Amino acid sequence: MSDGAPAGIKPRLRVGFILAEHFTLSAFALFVDHLRLAADKDDRSRPIHCSWQVLSASVHPVRSSCGVAIARDAPLGDPRAFDHIVVVGGLLHGQEQIDYVTTAWLRRAAAMGITLIGVCTGSFALCRAGLMDNRRVCVSWYHRQDFQEAFPAHEAVSDQMFLDDGDRITCSGGGAAADVALHLIERSIGRPAGLKASHILLMEPAGTAGSPTRLQPQPPTLASATRFADPRVRRAVLHMEQNMARPLSIAQLAARLGISSRQLERLFQTTLGRKPQDFYRTLRLRHARALLEAGEMSVTEIAIEMGFSDCSHFSRHFKNIFGISPSACHRTATPDFAARRAAPDILSHAGIRLFSDG
Repeated sequence: MSDGAPAGIKPRLRVGFILAEHFTLSAFALFVDHLRLAADKDDRSRPIHCSWQVLSASVHPVRSSCGVAIARDAPLGDPRAFDHIVVVGGLLHGQEQIDYVTTAWLRRAAAMGITLIGVCTGSFALCRAGLMDNRRVCVSWYHRQDFQEAFPAHEAVSDQMFLDDGDRITCSGGGAAADVALHLIERSIGRPAGLKASHILLMEPAGTAGSPTRLQPQPPTLASATRFADPRVRRAVLHMEQNMARPLSIAQLAARLGISSRQLERLFQTTLGRKPQDFYRTLRLRHARALLEAGEMSVTEIAIEMGFSDCSHFSRHFKNIFGISPSACHRTATPDFAARRAAPDILSHAGIRLFSDG
């Protein structure tokens, strides 16, 4: 913390940070630096409009994933000293991210109505503490599989930067931490304060407070490499790519987009000239071909991995699309990247029209 606020002025936004073992330094830094810049005029960094503290049950500094350690500002005290408590996660090593004392303190804070925020894998810590029951959780695509394996009863959302669920906010991590900080600043202090922080940090503002709709950047998949004519189609494709092994029904896909199954079918027909279920199957077959060409898994393993009920079902659809059996594709697999790159685009080969940047 920097020099204190002028006497008699109470900050409008008070934030406490809990840093998990091996937390992500960049996410913490982005969050706290936005608070710092919104708290005072110019770049003086006095905690006038915002205040922030790093809290810990231990006197020892907490080491980040890059090795830089952060010392606490204060021990765990009365949670009511804060409007929001942010748990910053990071590396997952199969160990507890936060200790029992801190977990109990977070539960106490939740019972008092304090808003809890999970940044990066901080959402894992909140889930383990039983503080996210019956709530959707925003998770980075990078940690999505880890999250689903650890918390199969929770719905993971990986197409948004963060989710605001009232007294719980979850964030995918990285640059999304800045989005959450701006969201809080705009809501508590005002949009000009948030814009000032973004401009000084040379970052693009995320949008308006209360509308955390910016799409989360995805790995290099079809949904991220292609500019679809309708953003709802892109979100549907993201959900398809994130659920290959256990394909979602069209009704489930439509529900995640907040539209009817008939609307979803019309969108796909208009945008791609295909039914969503046919497009979904082709996506899975496209990925299956990539796995076959890698040559590291058997045909049976790949069929199961891509959610097909049996090998004959998988083989029939694969040959219909590519004109070659999975076994033949597997036998002719080559590790040569240029050869794979020279092959025609699989979805275009299947007759699917895409809308790209051109």
